[in-house]
This record gives sequence, C-alpha cells and structure tokens, in this order.
Amino acid sequence: MKLFIGLGNPGSRFDGTRHNIGFEVIDKLSESLNIPMQKTKFKGLYGTGIAEGEKIFILKPLTYMNLSGECIGPFMDYFQIPVEDILVVYDDLDTLPGKLRLRTKGSAGGHNGIKSMIAHLGTQEFKRIRFGIGRPTNGQPVPDFVLNRFSKEEQIDVEHGIERAVKASEAFMETSFDKVMNKFNG
Repeated sequence: MKLFIGLGNPGSRFDGTRHNIGFEVIDKLSESLNIPMQKTKFKGLYGTGIAEGEKIFILKPLTYMNLSGECIGPFMDYFQIPVEDILVVYDDLDTLPGKLRLRTKGSAGGHNGIKSMIAHLGTQEFKRIRFGIGRPTNGQPVPDFVLNRFSKEEQIDVEHGIERAVKASEAFMETSFDKVMNKFNG
C-alpha cells in the first residue's frame, strides 16, 4: 500500500502558485496512474486504485496548507496506512525552481504544512519530495512570494521538475526509497 500526498491550498485562486506545486505533482501522478481523484473524506480529495500490484491512494488535503495534518492523520488512521508507506510532495523555498530534494525524514524547516503533518502524525520520519520554488530576490515578503506564480523563465525548469517528481513517485512503487533518492535527488 502507498499513499501519495500533495500539499497546497484549495480553490482556483491558488492554482498554479508556487505554494501549490504539491497539488500539481499529485494531479500529474493521478493522470499518469489513471487514478482519478473524485472522492472526499476527512477534508481531502482522493483517489484509489491498483498500480504495480499494490493498492495506491492519492490525496490532496483541502484544509489549507497550514492545517494539512488535520486531513492526513485521520485519513491514514481510517485506511490503516503506515507512515513508512507515505510520500508527501511540497514546496521548498531553499531550493532552486524545479529542483528536487528527496528525504526520508526531517524537521518542518519553517514549512507550516509539514509542521501540521508532524504534529498530527507524531513523527517527522516520513518520506518527502521537497520541490524547489526559489526565494524572493526583490525583498518581497515570503507569504506573498509563495502565492505568486512562476515566471516564464522558471516555467521550463518547473515542468521538468514536475515530470521528475512524478517519475520518482512511480519509482517508489517499484523499489526502495533509498534507490529513488539516489536517482532523483538534485
């Protein structure tokens, strides 16, 4: 069993923003695996199917970023999904746009969605793909920056990063996460 989670904010006004890159990756994974997300439970939109011979869940918490754990914790409890079988994708300010950093554990690093997950799961030991969105360079406040869209110049790297994040997620169904990290980090 695997659970793939993308973090973001619900609503069309957040579509395409830096903070919603987790949602974008999960949407592409849903397409790639032909697992539509049409069900709702625990304030989340999800889909389920079979891929590589195992049950797969794909989830987008609709609680707003800062409350993501309120969806994820109860969802995992209900479906009896162990923490070692989850992979979460979210935005990372400290990485260049489109670059990926895969980790098996770590602190929230100031990311409120991850803080909420850690609080609700009781652990920071879960697999993650940190998707680079860059940092503001013009003195723009971080909350405003993450709710902006990528520039045209960044978009090529972002699209490539989305493809790589989807492939990394799919690889996690076939092999150990250590091997996935070795192949897709950077």
